[in-house]
Amino acid sequence: MNRKRLIAGNWKMNGSEADARALARGIAAGINGETDVLICPPFPYLSIVKAALQSLQVTLGAQNVSQQANGAYTGEVSAAMLSDLGCSYVIVGHSERRQLYGEDSALVSDKARVVAAADMRPIICIGETLEEREGGQTRQVIETQLAAVFAHPAADYGELVLAYEPVWAIGTGKTASPEQAQEVHAFVRELLGGWDAAVAERCRILYGGSVKADNAANIFAMEDVDGGLVGGASLQTESFVAIANAV
Repeated sequence: MNRKRLIAGNWKMNGSEADARALARGIAAGINGETDVLICPPFPYLSIVKAALQSLQVTLGAQNVSQQANGAYTGEVSAAMLSDLGCSYVIVGHSERRQLYGEDSALVSDKARVVAAADMRPIICIGETLEEREGGQTRQVIETQLAAVFAHPAADYGELVLAYEPVWAIGTGKTASPEQAQEVHAFVRELLGGWDAAVAERCRILYGGSVKADNAANIFAMEDVDGGLVGGASLQTESFVAIANAV
């Protein structure tokens, strides 16, 4: 199946209003339209970025969401709010959410289903730490993380996207080789096949570990790598555009 590549920029907690506007405009102007491009700014800048894009070639997404629909949850943001602001995707289960805020796989699954119910696409992040990789536990970790997803019908997740982010390669300058990335992505697709064969064929699996302009083309050339979840490099117009256009 020919899956169109998706390049997603996760700006994390960075930038100012002026930065967000300039970066969004620069990205929208620079991409060649050969791939789907998504940018996920911090919550306060969603409307600013939406207004700045003015382009059907770039899609707006969010970095997190509450599993609750509404109510007395101070500081939380609901899926309905994100949809109302024009988001089409929401990242859930990023390694920083799992490690820093104690989000477990059951909560990640809950959030992903809330996103899908609001007619947006969840991007579920999975991946192992350096200690787990060196201990030969990569497959076990990923299988455990996805078990909470597989406990529910595939239809509950809509047009699901997965992002494999080797935690040991995030912000460290280290990157999995294209062959290492392909090996894990192929394993993830195999697991998806045991859950739902149709989902396994169409699900886009992104690579998310220190993707840069100089390694993007080689990584994206792998059969089961359907794009990238880009962190630091998405904060610079030239580097993110180069990554998006590398496909």
